[in-house]
Amino acid sequence: MKQVVTLVVFALLIICQPAFALNLQEAKAQGLVGETATGYLAPVKESPEVQELVDTINARRKVHYQKISSRNKTSLNAVEQLAGKKAIEKTPAGQFINVDGSWIKK
Repeated sequence: MKQVVTLVVFALLIICQPAFALNLQEAKAQGLVGETATGYLAPVKESPEVQELVDTINARRKVHYQKISSRNKTSLNAVEQLAGKKAIEKTPAGQFINVDGSWIKK
């Protein structure tokens, strides 16, 4: 299980660096997107640019989660949930996380 955690964290670090007009770090710092317990991003404030960023990063995350799931012979859902937990734990103060369906600033 520790290997899964390491792989998930590594995958998140790799895929969270896309070259967009609006990048993930800027979007998080501006309160436009946040982490969810499902292992995926969601828009905090809707806009076409934010939705495009979220969709692209989430698609990349899913590909990585599927690889981790296959490699470790575990369910995709288990990998997603673990990734979500780790992403929320690593979210710095001042950024948004979704807790029980509500956005809160950590």
